Amino acid sequence: MDFRDLKYFEAIAEEGHLGRAAEKLFRTQPALTKCIDRLEDELGAKLFERAGRGLRLTPLGEVLLARTRQMALMMDDTVREIGDHAKGVEGHIRLGCVPTLAEHLLPQVCQELLAEAPKVTIDLKVGMNDALLEGLRAGELDLVLGPVVQNDAAIVSEEIMRDKMVVMASARHAIFSRPVTLETLLEYDWVLPARSVASRQWLDNVFDQHGLSGPRVQICPTVLNMILPMIEQTGLLGFASELNLRMGRSQLKEVPFDLTTMNRRMGMAYRSDAYLPPATQRLVNLLRRKAAGMNEDGRIDGETA
Repeated sequence: MDFRDLKYFEAIAEEGHLGRAAEKLFRTQPALTKCIDRLEDELGAKLFERAGRGLRLTPLGEVLLARTRQMALMMDDTVREIGDHAKGVEGHIRLGCVPTLAEHLLPQVCQELLAEAPKVTIDLKVGMNDALLEGLRAGELDLVLGPVVQNDAAIVSEEIMRDKMVVMASARHAIFSRPVTLETLLEYDWVLPARSVASRQWLDNVFDQHGLSGPRVQICPTVLNMILPMIEQTGLLGFASELNLRMGRSQLKEVPFDLTTMNRRMGMAYRSDAYLPPATQRLVNLLRRKAAGMNEDGRIDGETA
């Protein structure tokens, strides 16, 4: 079975249309038709069926698409591994990181990594955990730093530190002059990330378990580091890491309430079948050591106030 045929098959499956796949691949439609014919002859079964003017995968086609993607990831890893043998630790890292760790943990780790391996290069994607894990599963990222992943055989997740998510408001907010209850919190508008984000789901579930509708969200940013400035400058409530308070954001204040305090396990995640380049392995070791040295006041060992 020719791997080029499999890559053409993958493009046709993703486009669901022979003409669009031909344009994407800079090939003719007859050439792609012959590709599918060869694969179907090899397997002895149909891979596509007609769906209007397009094409739809058969059950066998779905299986082959999943296997094709796995093989593509393995080939990419093989090419990187062979190249890394010559480069050693001076390789390339594709890293995903949630904003909290990108701000409070990653700079010190990168400083030490670059001191040891000045030629290492890093593609850093800072974003929400759901999007980062999607990139990890697709083979676009080598390592993701964020909440610990549970019950996923395709991903290895290792806890490196603990964190708390708490309700926050501007230090001038009226809520600090009142007793805090779930009902009180619902009297105010909020700035919160999308419902697909784990911390938002947890907070919504707290209110749901007590028979209450979730917070009224007035601003829903797609970039998490916009949440803190919004809380500081408006009368909106928010939900963010306690580390931000311990690192000196003087205009923010925690709204203390046990029911809305979320204990988080933060860690590193990578694909269970993935090749980790030497540079990534070195980064993993540094992260373990730096996270273990996190002080009670939220600073990394060796960091000054």
